[in-house]
Amino acid sequence: MQRRGRFITLEGGEGVGKSTNLDGVTRWLTERGIEVIRTREPGGTPRAEAIRDLLLAPDIDEPLDDDAELLLIFAARAQHLARKIRPALERGVWVVCDRFTDATFAYQGGGRGIEPARIAELERFVQRGLEPDLTLLLDMPVEAAQRRLQGRLAASGDDRDRFERERADFFEAVREAYLSRAAAAPQRVAIVDADAPLQTVQARLAACLEERVTPWL
Repeated sequence: MQRRGRFITLEGGEGVGKSTNLDGVTRWLTERGIEVIRTREPGGTPRAEAIRDLLLAPDIDEPLDDDAELLLIFAARAQHLARKIRPALERGVWVVCDRFTDATFAYQGGGRGIEPARIAELERFVQRGLEPDLTLLLDMPVEAAQRRLQGRLAASGDDRDRFERERADFFEAVREAYLSRAAAAPQRVAIVDADAPLQTVQARLAACLEERVTPWL
């Protein structure tokens, strides 16, 4: 009987290095003979990516209502789960995802101030009990993360998206919500100190994967 794949998520605020470290996590798993796909939220499928574009577009002509933002995120998640995540897990493929529902509790709950109970209701409806097997929370002080983000944007020439334009107090609330989630679920969420050079952070992630993932192999 084919075993279900494992579901691993990377979380953290802007500038903590999720996308870069996603490569390292995927490589660690592949080197151990695990078939893995990497994806992201919001997004992951063509229709979910179209919703992502709506969510990240700056508020120029029409501000996006907080409730509309929350519903769009779960609409994209429903499509992502149906078309990509669940089918992969059922085939025995592991999924590594850049953000998932912890981000919703952090950004829309902590940052926007939406009641966690309302988010949890949508979580139950859309996910039907599915949650990550392991969440790697990349954490660092907001001020340091903002400096890193500014350097990345300056180097690439990209402009800030709608979330990246938020004020520092928004990101402080996001970080607090993430840490609260981690404290409530230590068996699932591993906090990784990301306030260090990339090589050091990758070594910390590898050590965490060795501890948490090796028993599953």
